[in-house]
Amino acid sequence: MEPFIRMTGVVAVLDRENVDTDQIIPAVYLKRIERTGFGQFLFSQPGWRFLPDGRLDPDFELNKPGYEGGTILVAGKNFGSGSSREHAPWALLDYGFKVIIAPSFADIFHNNCFQNGMLPVVLPEDVVREIMDKAVTQAGCQVTVDLEALEVSDSQGFRVPFKTNEFRRNCLLKGLDDIGLTLQLEGKIKAFEENI
Repeated sequence: MEPFIRMTGVVAVLDRENVDTDQIIPAVYLKRIERTGFGQFLFSQPGWRFLPDGRLDPDFELNKPGYEGGTILVAGKNFGSGSSREHAPWALLDYGFKVIIAPSFADIFHNNCFQNGMLPVVLPEDVVREIMDKAVTQAGCQVTVDLEALEVSDSQGFRVPFKTNEFRRNCLLKGLDDIGLTLQLEGKIKAFEENI
């Protein structure tokens, strides 16, 4: 897993609350075991990203001009609710998102983000609304998310701190998932195995 320290990216707005994991990646696409290849199916539930004929729906939020190449998704509260499928962060990452900012997240989705190298940032609802409004009115709007400094900012003077779990923060800063954490103890594990 790649370390995450800070990034500046284009903000894409999904101004919807209670977006669940089936809306993020419909169950019909969960037939793969690889972590890649899911981005093409992101938000492909009927009536979302695509029209019935398979073309992109120009009225869907993420298909709007100015969100191309977006790496920071800003969404409504309770993002990632529903089932515990890890495919949801896989699809978001494969599409290009590295950070999701929302007023709240479902717990399992929140943890799955960290486990897959994605940063979920919880900010107050009024601050999330401020970022959304700016991104909607300024095509290509960018913010910087700094995990080291625990801060979201932009070049126009916007600056807000955020909090996160310190253990998860350190793991992400070092690029460590559960396997990486275990491998840090490889020497002790080998020594134990040799003494069995």
